[in-house]
Amino acid sequence: MTYRNPPTTPRKSATFDDYTLSEIRRAAATGIYDIRGAGAKRKLPHFDDLLVLGASISRYPLEGYRERCDTSVVLGSRHAKKPIELKIPITIAGMSFGSLSGPAKEALGRGATLSGTSTTTGDGGMTEEERGHSKTLVYQYLPSRYGMNPRDLRRADAIEIVIGQGAKPGGGGMLLGQKISDRVAEMRTLPKGIDQRSASRHPDWTGPDDLEIKILELREITDWEKPIYVKVGGARPYYDTALAVKAGADVVVIDGMQGGTAATQEVFIENVGQPTLACIRPAVQALQDLGMHRKVQLIISGGIRNGADVAKALALGVDAVSIGTAALVALGDNDPRWEAEYNELGTTAGAYDDWHEGRDPAGITTQDPELMKRVDPIAAGRRLANYLKVMTLEAQTIARACGKNSLHNLEPEDLVALTIEAAAMAGVPLAGTNWIPGKNGF
Repeated sequence: MTYRNPPTTPRKSATFDDYTLSEIRRAAATGIYDIRGAGAKRKLPHFDDLLVLGASISRYPLEGYRERCDTSVVLGSRHAKKPIELKIPITIAGMSFGSLSGPAKEALGRGATLSGTSTTTGDGGMTEEERGHSKTLVYQYLPSRYGMNPRDLRRADAIEIVIGQGAKPGGGGMLLGQKISDRVAEMRTLPKGIDQRSASRHPDWTGPDDLEIKILELREITDWEKPIYVKVGGARPYYDTALAVKAGADVVVIDGMQGGTAATQEVFIENVGQPTLACIRPAVQALQDLGMHRKVQLIISGGIRNGADVAKALALGVDAVSIGTAALVALGDNDPRWEAEYNELGTTAGAYDDWHEGRDPAGITTQDPELMKRVDPIAAGRRLANYLKVMTLEAQTIARACGKNSLHNLEPEDLVALTIEAAAMAGVPLAGTNWIPGKNGF
């Protein structure tokens, strides 16, 4: 009788997992790198790694139905004659017309207006639908200068100088030819159907001293009325914040690597930048060291999903947050009702990220006239407003539980961390201890 050893159970590599193997095969077959939209999909330290300490004997909670909890925020009070006053500290991030359809941009404006907050143009210029349905509109001033003109700068309520974004700090944007319709081409003064790539840096300045001159130029164009934001990708948040303040910014926007993009190399999305959570405390510290915390407002973006994320970000010292991907989902992006069509594209609802192809079944990240008809901007705007309302109520619930009568009264003392990494990044104690990793050299 022959003895046989029992078979070993096959085990796949954690390093060479199924996705990595498929990407190697795709690269070997095509010879080109992968391009996609959205943000980082790898697991990163995030707001889920923080917990809020509600009131008990040592703290006194507020009654939810009788005691007020303020949610308003003023942005741009440092220099602007007309700072922005918002009802909630949740804004809509810049997403371009071209990347998004016209109805989707209109819906963002409608939803933001219903909620008392701002939306942002993105690359490619200002559309009349967006301006007409946005009570408060921030105009992005990007390296490409696509669609930029002084008239629209003056029509905006604030100007955001974009130096980088979280999905690709140090990299430029992409809008491939299949999404360059007649209207997109006209707005960008570029040929129809030809791939467009934005520059990775501004053409007329190279450093913070030049940025100061540029900010002064924009203030003169707008008669010093409009707040000037400076947006950077989450790479070196302490120094970038300090230099933006030195250059004269009214508001600093930092976008962590969970922030989305219309299209860029996946290797960039997954490997460049820092998690949103890691960016907040260094930026706040820079403002505090300069004596400018709360004088220059700080907005954080990248992976904000719910009211708990909002409350935790504000507790760490942020003045407001900005959402992009979550706003698109609220409009109808990746909706399971289009599952059959997502399957035809080789994906599934919840995973569709080939926004650059312009074939989005939901009609949001496309310029296809037939697909665009699927977006009702009025109904989609209401859904976005409902979502923003829920986020705000959730954040208020948490703030009241901590005994705060304003979201802006939340503080780091209200938080603990579940992991050593999150504790070190956020600068709050590890749960069950008083230990903040890295503090005092320990």
